[in-house]
Amino acid sequence: MRPFAAVAGLAAVAVSVVFAILTVQPPGPQTDPAAPGPSAARAFTDVERLGARPHVVGSAANDAVRGYLVDTLRGIGFAPRVEDTIGVNKGSLSGGTAAAARVRNIVTLVPGTAAVPAAGRVFVVAHYDSVQSGPGANDDGAGVASLLETARQLKAHPPRNDVVLLATEGEEACLCGAEAFVAADPLAADGGVVLNVEARGTSGPAIMFETTAGNANVVRTFAAAAPHPVATSFAVEVYRILPNDTDFSPFRDAGRFVGLNSAYIDGSAAYHGPQDTPGRMNLGSLQMHLDNTTALVAAFGAADLAQVRAYSGDATYFPVFGWLLRYPGQLVWPLAILAVVAVAAAVLVARRRGRTSVPRFLAGTAAALVPLVVAPLLAQLGWRLLVALRPGMAAMDDPWHPSLYRAAVVCLVAAVVTAWYCLLRTRIGGVGLALGGLVWLALLGVGLAALAPGGSYLTAVPALAGGLALLFLGREGGPSGGRAGAQDVEADGAQGVGRGVGQDVGWGVAEQVARVLAAVVAVIVLVPTAVLFFPALGLTVAAVPAVVLVLLGLALVPVLEWLPHTRWTRLLPVVPLVVALVLGGIGQARNVFTAADPAPSQLMYLLDADVGTARWVSAESTPDPWTAQYVGGREQLDGIPGFEGEYATGPAQVAALPPAAVRAQTTGTTVTVRVTPQRADRLVALRSEGATVRSATVSAGPTTGTPVPVRDGRLDLLFHAPPPEGIELRLELSAPGPLQLRVTDGSDGLTGLPGFSPRPADVGVAGSHTSELVAVTATHRIA
Repeated sequence: MRPFAAVAGLAAVAVSVVFAILTVQPPGPQTDPAAPGPSAARAFTDVERLGARPHVVGSAANDAVRGYLVDTLRGIGFAPRVEDTIGVNKGSLSGGTAAAARVRNIVTLVPGTAAVPAAGRVFVVAHYDSVQSGPGANDDGAGVASLLETARQLKAHPPRNDVVLLATEGEEACLCGAEAFVAADPLAADGGVVLNVEARGTSGPAIMFETTAGNANVVRTFAAAAPHPVATSFAVEVYRILPNDTDFSPFRDAGRFVGLNSAYIDGSAAYHGPQDTPGRMNLGSLQMHLDNTTALVAAFGAADLAQVRAYSGDATYFPVFGWLLRYPGQLVWPLAILAVVAVAAAVLVARRRGRTSVPRFLAGTAAALVPLVVAPLLAQLGWRLLVALRPGMAAMDDPWHPSLYRAAVVCLVAAVVTAWYCLLRTRIGGVGLALGGLVWLALLGVGLAALAPGGSYLTAVPALAGGLALLFLGREGGPSGGRAGAQDVEADGAQGVGRGVGQDVGWGVAEQVARVLAAVVAVIVLVPTAVLFFPALGLTVAAVPAVVLVLLGLALVPVLEWLPHTRWTRLLPVVPLVVALVLGGIGQARNVFTAADPAPSQLMYLLDADVGTARWVSAESTPDPWTAQYVGGREQLDGIPGFEGEYATGPAQVAALPPAAVRAQTTGTTVTVRVTPQRADRLVALRSEGATVRSATVSAGPTTGTPVPVRDGRLDLLFHAPPPEGIELRLELSAPGPLQLRVTDGSDGLTGLPGFSPRPADVGVAGSHTSELVAVTATHRIA
């Protein structure tokens, strides 16, 4: 191939890489707070109020946030109502303990202008509570700010369909606000379209990462209406098998809603921690949320909701240069099979035209496993090395500043792939290596079609494009074959191995263009996935994006043949390897723990009032050096309500902390129990022992008699946000008999406990629902 054409082809691929990366980045923020459209500058004033301090469910700080939201919505011109109720997460019972909470949701109905009511409503959902350990400026100040900005846009442009703006409480604790709304609010009875707005970090693109089943219709609207449609059906497949939940889950599980779940996820080191502050928020990420949310509400607010909600099967979709390519799920298997056929046809064409041989093709297929194994392994070992050098990273999914590390992983994969190619192309030939890589892409496409259909495109589409491109291979000795084909075949003999394979190939124009187009297709499909996988999974599983990058490398082998064939080419892998080491070193120097970017530590205090002993407890699998001062062994705590599982533990001094007060009254087989916190409790865990419990209800605040699940004759309940006057349980027993109630009540803050020393400046509180928890357990004989 002529040098100019080779450079042009490689430049086209490089440009496509740059565009593929740029088009999944957040936009610039709107800096004018008076702009008529969505404005990050205007919404950020809401974020500053929402994320000023931690505001956990039931706290006075959350009461203040709720007051601000109600006043703001009234100021816009709507009439929000606050529903004070108890939400119960029955799904959590599968883990052994049911969860409930007293919650106060803010519900705002924006009536539609249509004369005939639509088939359901449009729901915009965000939670206004934070975890106890962080102010929640992003999680979910960004979502609530998007809800308020949506309210402003709806006031200016009334929707055709009813829109419900729902700010829930208790998401962080147990999704109990959303559970209560879906279960009992009349506005939810007819179902509709739900848009949940979340954040699991401080920056990055707002990704639509979850849908309800049968998503083709809602994805069609998303693709047409969202100004920044960053989404992939593979993310939906992955999320469906993960144990993670958001407020979207109760709507999804109810069966009468369709919808979309969106979040930005980069900067996860601050997630749920004290560093989730307004100052760390990327305003471009906020702007992306605002743009997409308001545009989608306008689109669904004007749509025929009956058509949107009609079951239409799952779509396959992925971002392509700023828009969303999608096709019906029915095409997944045909495309996967076509990819296999195309690769098989390319093998036959390459053999017939003398560009490879069966032994070389088989060797190339076997050899492709080398980078698929080696590169992810090295990426994972790299993370292990970083943790060994800086143990505080063990508790983090991602460092505070991960960009250099991510670039180092990319360079490491590039070094492995280019070394593999340069070492083997003189023995196997570029065509044999290219076909071998495409075989694995095609086979993975079939495997994903069976196991995760929404992800099959990741390998099936590049395999199909690559297979079709290699059908344009020139004939050996022909106008585009040159003399390399003859030498490839000759080198199969014992005396000719490695002689001149791939040298001085004469390329036809069709073959050149086909290879460039196939490479661009691979870039379009795989580069955004790699970019999104890094923050989604974190460097703690760096092997996963490394696998995606290796697959990209295998798909690009046909254009690697344009590299010059000289002795210096074999040194090419040294360049990305050196760059990877340099970037890793700079990243390590930059990621020093400081007061602004501290090492996370997770510590709790547990007092057993029955026996008068105390222990420090940590959920860290490998305690960091600071935490290790308090915990040394490991212990199963299954007998303590709210602390099931194995923890790192250590002895602690006994503090003068009163357990929750328990009063009981028994009438026949009915037992009424009042549990009153003696401290500023955030939660109460209760477990019955002895007599068989047939049914149970809980009362708190103005809500009375809310049923809570009972399993195997035992009450096992974690109640969040108990009011100062406590909660009341009503237990129906199968028969009179001895009954004991184990009660653990929990408050926040380790300061002041005997034996506790404040953390140094470079050690911080880990983003966890249980960090700084002070729990007291006592057993009460009820009857």
